[in-house]
Amino acid sequence: MIRHGQLDSTFVVTDPRHNAVALNVTDALWSDLDERYGDFSGHTLISCFAFDDAWPTWEVHPAGDEFVCLLEGDVEMTFAMPDGDETLRLSEPGSFVIVPRGVWHTASPAKHTRMLFVTPGEGTENREQPVRGNG
Repeated sequence: MIRHGQLDSTFVVTDPRHNAVALNVTDALWSDLDERYGDFSGHTLISCFAFDDAWPTWEVHPAGDEFVCLLEGDVEMTFAMPDGDETLRLSEPGSFVIVPRGVWHTASPAKHTRMLFVTPGEGTENREQPVRGNG
């Protein structure tokens, strides 16, 4: 069956066998994902987010690398690396970064920004500050 949609209103989840399911973005999306996929083991979320302000938290994905692609806007991404924070600016549509497994990251847009994310969701954490060292 051919399926289609808009990433601003429909996200896609792939399972360990690479089957894809389209899910409407609703207020209940995150609780629906938890209920349907549990710990998200072996699943990947393909999503699109638009934002104007800096992310209020840092996030990390221990189950695998995350692909992040700029669709529009201008954003500075910050990564908590062992030797200190590193930043990378994405300012051209189509530019992307592959965030390594286990690297805490956050983003701060310079203007309205839309980004595509391909995220291995199992074990994802969000915190106000990244975990550094043994913390």
